[in-house]
Amino acid sequence: MDELLKMLLIVCPLVFLAGLIDSVAGGGGLISLPAYLAAGIPPHMALGTNKCSSCLGTIFSTARFMKNGKIHYLSALCAAAAALLGSYIGASLTLIVDESVLRYLMIGVLPVIAVFLLVRRNFGESDRTKNISSLKVVILSILSGLLIGMYDGFFGPGTGTFLILVFTGVIGFDLVTSSGNAKIVNLASNIAALVTFAASGSVLWKVGLPAALFGIAGHWIGSGLALKNGAKVIRPMFFAALTILFAKLIYDAFLS
Repeated sequence: MDELLKMLLIVCPLVFLAGLIDSVAGGGGLISLPAYLAAGIPPHMALGTNKCSSCLGTIFSTARFMKNGKIHYLSALCAAAAALLGSYIGASLTLIVDESVLRYLMIGVLPVIAVFLLVRRNFGESDRTKNISSLKVVILSILSGLLIGMYDGFFGPGTGTFLILVFTGVIGFDLVTSSGNAKIVNLASNIAALVTFAASGSVLWKVGLPAALFGIAGHWIGSGLALKNGAKVIRPMFFAALTILFAKLIYDAFLS
């Protein structure tokens, strides 16, 4: 019991923070997964247990975006289906390509994205999809979901953040709708992953379920902030998520 309590004291506050950031700008796994590892949970169990808390948290933030009508279902569902296929392709690529190649590439790309967001202060404040056809939205959503899904299957960190960026920068949704759309894609992939991990017995439920309550609280508060304040909250959260991702890439590439 003492060991379990120590685990929960480490994991739960960080899972709350992860849920808060993830519900707004994605990238929560960059905080929650290291929390499970820091608590002494073996890597394969940490991955499965992390999916437990993130999946349940995402359900609640997704429901909140749905309730407020901030999800474009056609594009979100098309992207989700394509992302599942892309994830399979990406996972297959790990067998033939060293992921360090992508890691070094991302170290160069992330600062460019950050500068872009700094310069484009009105990024994601308005919806530009009204100026393009529904067919184009669907095609772009499928291509975006496929590519981000491949990234997720091949490498993974920051997938939610990149989904929001793509829904906003490529397709043209405002940041709030993009965040809602990304929740649908994330939820689909999280459920698929959780079922896989659970079937193989790789979920530590006695830690994952209590932590999920904190994740749900973080997702609920974060989604409320995003819906109420829009880009004013999402932009700073973006920079936080990108900074955490950049620090992880630097650590993995040069310090680990």
